[in-house]
Amino acid sequence: MLDRMKIIFLDICERFEVILEEFDGEHDHVHLMVTYPPKVELSKLINSLKGVSSRYLRREFPQQIEKYYWKGVLWSPSYFAASCGGAPISIVREYIKNQSTPDEEP
Repeated sequence: MLDRMKIIFLDICERFEVILEEFDGEHDHVHLMVTYPPKVELSKLINSLKGVSSRYLRREFPQQIEKYYWKGVLWSPSYFAASCGGAPISIVREYIKNQSTPDEEP
């Protein structure tokens, strides 16, 4: 599902003129590093990423995705966003790459 989610996110980011620099996830969350122009409203980007990916993943992986529901929905209504201007981009990129990506399930 993470592979499919990355494809969905790349498509959405392209529509928003956003660059998905890094993507990875664990069983209960994902990390994204994006570069976006000032005209992009971050809340609208996040809402689109969550909404579109939820619709696709529910349709394509109906049985597998049920165990990831949070109060009946796939995504929590919250998100965390931070600017990484103070940290070298290589450190942030490495952190995202080193997530404990779950093994594929049979």
